[in-house]
Order: sequence, then structure tokens, then C-alpha cells
Amino acid sequence: APQLAPARARPKARQAPSLRLRPYEALDAGAFALAARESFASVNPWLPWCHAGYSESEALEWFRATEDALKSGAAHEFGVFSSDGRSFLGAAGLNQINIQHRFCNLGYWVRQSAQRQGVALACVQALVDYAFSTLQLHRVEIVIALGNHASAGVARKAGAQFECVARNRLLIHDAPVSASVFSLVPADEPGR
Repeated sequence: APQLAPARARPKARQAPSLRLRPYEALDAGAFALAARESFASVNPWLPWCHAGYSESEALEWFRATEDALKSGAAHEFGVFSSDGRSFLGAAGLNQINIQHRFCNLGYWVRQSAQRQGVALACVQALVDYAFSTLQLHRVEIVIALGNHASAGVARKAGAQFECVARNRLLIHDAPVSASVFSLVPADEPGR
């Protein structure tokens, strides 16, 4: 069976309605750190890396990790910006890429001041298309901790199918938590 090769070059920027998704640049570190600190209350319960003192050096460390993951073929991570590229709105990516079985996880977070404006939904739609068209994957999973109603709502609005509640699926704040597993396959996309 054909297998995906690890990426050799940075992915190109992706346009979504009123958004631009692109790989991180070192100059984004300040905006990323500021967004993380701003979003502590809404993001930290689900993504413990987001803490009240998040720094630019932590952002740069994350950017380096995303480049390494891209080189190994394990992930394609993007910063999410306004369509003019000026405002940092959050992040989204395809990670935990399983090359053998051609599926991945899709994750996203949106800074608090940009939440409930359709940013996450636009990211999901753009990255699902990227997963199926560019990466030639056959399945995208969205795994969401129970209780994270906002993220589950985004998955449903994107047309993801709820499959199950997986026990102890995620580790959040050093505790195993159950999570809803949603999926999208190419047949779920209009026009495929």
C-alpha cells in the first residue's frame, strides 16, 4: 500500500473564510504568548500547557516542536490569523498522524477575545479539506474531553460524527479523563 512520506517543506498557508492559517514564525511568539495568557480561564481547563504566565520562550519552544513534528510527518500545525495576517486568533493542527492507517487527530484552540465568532469552525473545515486533499488521509478524529461543550459544538457544526465516549482517553492536569470521539471521513464532505 502507498505510504505518505514525511513532509519536506513547510505547508503553505491556508485561507478560510476571514482567516489565514500558516506555519508559525519566530515573530509570532509574542502574540502567541499574549493570546495564551489572555485565554487562561477558557483554555487551561482543557489544555494545561496554557497557563497564566505563558512566555515568548515557551512559544518559541512550541514552534520548534511543530517544525520537528512536521519533518517527521507526525503533525501539521498552524497559527490562525485574521485574513490580513495581523491578528493572532489561535491555533489549529493535524497531529498524531498515523501514516499506516491514514488518520489523524485535529485539534484547535481560539483566544478568548475571538471565541464564539466561527474561528474554530472555519479552522476545522480548512484542515479537514487539507487532511483529505493534500495529505490523502482517510479519517480525521476530534477527541474532546467530556465537559468541553464549546469544542464539542464545533465538531458537531463541522459535520463530525459522534462515535463514542472513550474512557481515560486524555490526560488533563495529570488526571485521566474520558473524552468524546468524533470523526470525519471524505464521504462526509460535500462534493466528494
